[in-house]
Amino acid sequence: MAHPFARARYALAAHTPAQLPPDGGYEVAFAGRSNAGKSSALNALCQQNALARVSKTPGRTQQLIYFDLTPPETAPARYLVDLPGYGYAKVPQELQAHWQGFIDGYFRHRAALKGLVVVMDIRHPLKDYDRQMLGYAVARGLPAHALLTKADKLGRGQQAQQLQAVRRELAAAFGDTVSVQAFSGESKQGVDELRAVVAGWLGL
Repeated sequence: MAHPFARARYALAAHTPAQLPPDGGYEVAFAGRSNAGKSSALNALCQQNALARVSKTPGRTQQLIYFDLTPPETAPARYLVDLPGYGYAKVPQELQAHWQGFIDGYFRHRAALKGLVVVMDIRHPLKDYDRQMLGYAVARGLPAHALLTKADKLGRGQQAQQLQAVRRELAAAFGDTVSVQAFSGESKQGVDELRAVVAGWLGL
């Protein structure tokens, strides 16, 4: 039987709160700095090559992109939500302000949101934006998962060291509310672990 994630398909792109789907069901959001490997992680998770477009220009995703993976025979709706790649400098100030407000409201009030995956390059983890996104989830009492991508760029020993360092830092900042793993969309390392976390939050 195909894994539920293999069913994922593009549903909609929301640029304003009014464009979001009805606030019921289950959503898991994916956030990450530009070029952290978020699109590759979503594609690997869903066993699809081009579900989330891997953009050559950082920060191209300037909407909340919804991917629907609701099982045919069941309600409520279940979505993966691709948040705009943050850390883009070329966006005008007023658009940044719009985004900040939209994302802030989404995290504060979206009842359907069940968890957050923050994608970061294992070689450059826990930048200010990463902490800010994790902080949003923790403030809401939502589970969060730090996905350390591009693990194939490091040897096993270095991976283990980075994992330990990030785990320690997250525990100091957020207690035990944030889980962490190493991942590679390239080698598919950690895909099953990520799938288990997200499926649990989505009730799949």
